Amino acid sequence: MSNVTNKEIVIADENNIKDMIYLVRGQKVMLDFDLAEIYGYETRKLNEQVKTNIERFDAGFMFQLTEKEWSAFLKCKNFTSSCGGVRKLLYAFTEH
Repeated sequence: MSNVTNKEIVIADENNIKDMIYLVRGQKVMLDFDLAEIYGYETRKLNEQVKTNIERFDAGFMFQLTEKEWSAFLKCKNFTSSCGGVRKLLYAFTEH
């Protein structure tokens, strides 16, 4: 028996990806939970990997949303978390 774990790979088409791009602070960004979904990771694991390898990325490639930005995002997307609320503020990843 193999120890290989089958991961579900999400195939995102161009329209799905366009729906995952937001304008925050004048920059086009994707939020951490959308990127994690595309790559088949848990959001927590994606953020851990980025922080572990932070030296590989350009300065300013990501930033954490403020509470005000997160609230505005929730209202405009009519989004509710399945865990009853967000425990940490989300990270936004720029295209650079």
